[in-house]
Amino acid sequence: MTQSHPRISKAVIPAAGLGTRFLPATKATPKEMLPVVDKPAIQYVVEEAVAAGLGDVLMVTGRNKRPLEDHFDRNYELESALQKKGDAGRLAKVQESSDLAMIHYVRPGDPKGLGHAVLCAEPHVGHEPFAVLLGDDLIDPRDPLLQRMIDVQEQYGGSVIALMEVAPEQIHLYGCAAVEATEDSDVVKVGGLVEKPDAADAPSNYAIIGRYVLDPNIFGILRTTEPGRGGEIQLTDALQQLAADEKTGGPVHGVVFKGRRYDTGDRGDYLRAIVRLACEREDLGPDFRTWLRSYVAEEMQGR
Repeated sequence: MTQSHPRISKAVIPAAGLGTRFLPATKATPKEMLPVVDKPAIQYVVEEAVAAGLGDVLMVTGRNKRPLEDHFDRNYELESALQKKGDAGRLAKVQESSDLAMIHYVRPGDPKGLGHAVLCAEPHVGHEPFAVLLGDDLIDPRDPLLQRMIDVQEQYGGSVIALMEVAPEQIHLYGCAAVEATEDSDVVKVGGLVEKPDAADAPSNYAIIGRYVLDPNIFGILRTTEPGRGGEIQLTDALQQLAADEKTGGPVHGVVFKGRRYDTGDRGDYLRAIVRLACEREDLGPDFRTWLRSYVAEEMQGR
């Protein structure tokens, strides 16, 4: 039976990571600011939150993340220069990022993992359910995953995680969920979770991807969660407690996502994401696809 639960209005974006897989590019530039075609990855994530009705965004950042704040702030000198040149198109693009949402920032000091980053959001979030969006996962706007997760949370309460089926040999790269079916074909009940298990120990091939809708009771659990894998406070460990004891903060459900997802956390996948998105752009796609076909044909002949 459908129940009534508080409407979600806030999104949290953890952005305190060092981006070591992209060194030396991320030595002075936050990984979230690396361009995906002509927009930084972080802007795609904020746009996704806003499209789902979450206009109040908290970014958990660090001392080398000032460019994030600058990107979503006004740049009056640049706007004035574009206005004088009559470049209305680029002016609109520059202003778009500063008008997207009400964005707040908090710096946790010594980052201790994803669970710690989420815990730092407690003063801002309060006692409301909220969404968490990880910047390494870009979800195609034509496949509104976050909105579906919000709908599921409003129906069932508790927390909701995003899941994708992956090959068994890849499950060690993800958090993994033990699941059982529900009446909805794309929704499963989560009975347990484990962070980056060996393939032989994985309870399923349902991998957790970077979208969560969380019950605020998660904060109480995170405050007492000991560091886990990698010496970090793992959000997966806290969600495991919620799944094991529904009285703590309601059930945990998963939305099984079969849409388009672009992984920008890995160098190879980051490049593939750029190619895929560039190919689909109306302004870039036709010429780029023609060049790409020619390049691939030449490479195959060279072999």
